[in-house]
Amino acid sequence: MTPPDPAVLILALALDLALGDPRRLPHPVVVIGRLITLLESRLRNCSGNERWAGVLLLLFTVGISTATVWLALYGLTGVNALAGLLGSAYVSYTCLAARSLHRESALVADALAAGDREAARRHLSRIVGRDTHDLSDADIWRALVETVAENTADGVVSPLFWLTLGGPVAGMAFKAVSTLDSMVGYKNDRYLRMGWASARMDDLLNFIPARLTALLMVIAAPLAGLSWRNAARITLRDRRNHPSPNSGHPEAAAAGALEVRLGGSASYGGLPSWKEHIGDPLVPLDGRTYRSIIRLMYATTLLMAAVCIAAAWALKGFHVPQS
Repeated sequence: MTPPDPAVLILALALDLALGDPRRLPHPVVVIGRLITLLESRLRNCSGNERWAGVLLLLFTVGISTATVWLALYGLTGVNALAGLLGSAYVSYTCLAARSLHRESALVADALAAGDREAARRHLSRIVGRDTHDLSDADIWRALVETVAENTADGVVSPLFWLTLGGPVAGMAFKAVSTLDSMVGYKNDRYLRMGWASARMDDLLNFIPARLTALLMVIAAPLAGLSWRNAARITLRDRRNHPSPNSGHPEAAAAGALEVRLGGSASYGGLPSWKEHIGDPLVPLDGRTYRSIIRLMYATTLLMAAVCIAAAWALKGFHVPQS
């Protein structure tokens, strides 16, 4: 794995901010999802140990995904350098989700602002794991802010981090693990053992980016018209008030910047759940709060992009002397 040309990161980010995730274009995540479904079925049938089957599911999914990307880019680069660059930019672009996160969350916010709570619940169910059928308006706004904060790390900062370290192949490896976690990383009877390896790998790959996201949110808060002091205070105080080892960091930074309180009651698959509160309820959760978290998400994205492009530029120009 080699760091990408800075031009690849610039093109990938520009494509994501301009286009998001057009339904008419082929997307690697769709292919990875189908691969996971196929492999899960086969591995369950041929293995009596679900934990080992889950390890194999992780290895095969990541291995096939990254090998396919490497071979495709190798072939394109063999045609000419421009084809390789454009292919790398496209693969990198499909790893990012800033515009899609805005677009999908806006469907919820617009429906709720129009008074259509049922439509808001329906749209929300596409981007969160919790049950949405009986959520109040306040619960919907809270879930929306939480998922935008968490996915700023998972869908923007993390892929940029891995793209910078290892180029499109590393970016696609991260995306494969993230897709595995979203499909099999559940703590229920079906996936508790089968999805254990994928969930732990997702935690590992997001460990540094989640904390980096919190730091960037604190720095970006003034750019979004928010409080960096409160973002820093709540991050230090509440970042561990979450069952996930990573999600609490961006959620705490966002809650502090927005001066809202996140966490509380929810249900997953019909089972009630409680999360410790994050932040203080100084400002109500509503449409203004949602618009603020979107500004914070974009400001954080641009800061991370600047860091990554500078790092890629430096790494591209660094050569180890040959003895």
